[in-house]
Amino acid sequence: MQVNWAGVYPAVTTKFKTDGSLDIAEMEKHFSWQIESGVHGLVVVGSLGENGVLTSQEKQAVLKTAVSVSAGQVPVLCCVAETTTADALQCVADGTANGADGFMVLPPMRYVSDQRETLVYIREIAQAAEQPLMIYNNPVAYGVDVTPQMFIELANEPAIVAIKESSDDVRRITDIINLTGDRYRIFCGVDNIALEALVLGAHGWLAGLVCAFPKETVAIYDLLKANRVQEAVEIYRWFKPVLDLDVSTKLVQNIKLAEAMAGVGNENVRAPRLPLTGEERERVQQVLRDALASRPDLPVF
Repeated sequence: MQVNWAGVYPAVTTKFKTDGSLDIAEMEKHFSWQIESGVHGLVVVGSLGENGVLTSQEKQAVLKTAVSVSAGQVPVLCCVAETTTADALQCVADGTANGADGFMVLPPMRYVSDQRETLVYIREIAQAAEQPLMIYNNPVAYGVDVTPQMFIELANEPAIVAIKESSDDVRRITDIINLTGDRYRIFCGVDNIALEALVLGAHGWLAGLVCAFPKETVAIYDLLKANRVQEAVEIYRWFKPVLDLDVSTKLVQNIKLAEAMAGVGNENVRAPRLPLTGEERERVQQVLRDALASRPDLPVF
């Protein structure tokens, strides 16, 4: 289906059984619930989807599950986070064959490419892709910064239509718009600056805690688009301590714990990750207990 590059797109978690194998049935259930809760798209096998511990075959299995569940209700994007250009091109080819509506492309993994290498890498994927691309910029986590100036250079690649901006600097939204106008659709990829980014002109929110709280996430987006800013701010202020759990090296464990406590998932992660324990676990649980005990009433649209 054609991607409408706007709205709330969950970076869905990859579900595992206790033995570490993929839990397809649990993913089918969770993806369906996200769509029923009003999200506008699904993004599979990203950072939150534990991309780095999945085989190529497993990534495609997760993609096929999401495509089957969506059945054209919402677009499904597949993350491309590979170590070589050849593997990235193969991921795009396989993903296209398996029904991806678009791709979210990271710079090459495990190598901090310079500006020239990053641009060549992205261009090679863009020129081979049959489906539209979102470029995922996350210099905080991956050490490669796709700067606003670089997006000027990439503007002549028609396959590149969107940006997931996760630099943790909300000023980037204005910088990109000032430099490139309406060339790109911009998504905020950092949960606890999403409202600010949307107010500044971002078109969407590629979200993490939406995995446990989709209705609240969608409500904030819908209220902002309806210019009901104060109502959105009130929900966002309630949500902010939870959204802070996205900005952590343990975001996968944090968000899977949030899913479990909200009754919509489990904590199973794939090694070397381990579930949270001790004081760290108690701190996250307390944030979530407080939020679950004080969930706001949501407006009806």
